[in-house]
Amino acid sequence: MGDTLFNGATMPFNGLGTMLVFLDVETTGLADTDRICALGAIARTDMTVSVCNELIHPQQKIRPDAMMIHHITNEAVTEKPFFRASFAWTWLQERNQKRHIMVVHNSRFEMEMLQKEGFVWQGDVIDTLKCVRHLIPECEQFSLQFLRYELQLYKHESALAESLGVAIRPHSALSDALHVAMLYTYLKDLADDATLLTLSNTPALIQKFHFGKYKGRYIEEVAMHDRGYLEWLLQQLDTNDEDLHYSIGYYLSLL
Repeated sequence: MGDTLFNGATMPFNGLGTMLVFLDVETTGLADTDRICALGAIARTDMTVSVCNELIHPQQKIRPDAMMIHHITNEAVTEKPFFRASFAWTWLQERNQKRHIMVVHNSRFEMEMLQKEGFVWQGDVIDTLKCVRHLIPECEQFSLQFLRYELQLYKHESALAESLGVAIRPHSALSDALHVAMLYTYLKDLADDATLLTLSNTPALIQKFHFGKYKGRYIEEVAMHDRGYLEWLLQQLDTNDEDLHYSIGYYLSLL
């Protein structure tokens, strides 16, 4: 997969003068008021690699349902810096240029969380979640950890993790950033950066429901037999779920 870089690990690079920043954040929860409590990122150019991994004081309590996923406790962040006073803030600002590309899984969430902290990325963004939905729509799920196993990324992770000093632990920010980088590598075998950027900004057509009473069923099939449910669901969905809104609307329009 791609050119051999990253101290012998496999990673592609997209061109001279451009930096790729693979990033993941962990948060106090998923509500509008929640904040970042950890950030992990890997930045690379043609010649250099830099890693950022830091716990952040979120200025509010971490919810128990978030703790049980990333295992970051309130005690663990009590003495940590606020985001704007952190190494992570400085590290990101030093790399925040228009010619650089940030790669994240679920850009809407990740970028909105950064913006809550006052950080606005100046460059382009590749969203690996949207790209997988476009390029590998047959996947049963699209979470980063599911794709880690479904696409067999785990077979290649040890050498890369060791070369960067990353401990593999799901829902640890830096470990997840590593898997974002590996997922990007996989996608680069399917499309170039220009295409990935376009797909990242294009609604993706989702084929199946991944939740609710019709979990695992094709949305097109549900549209044919229970149109009322889809119309109701459109009213209930978070407006941020662009792909699902688009997909339900698309299948309803076919009838």
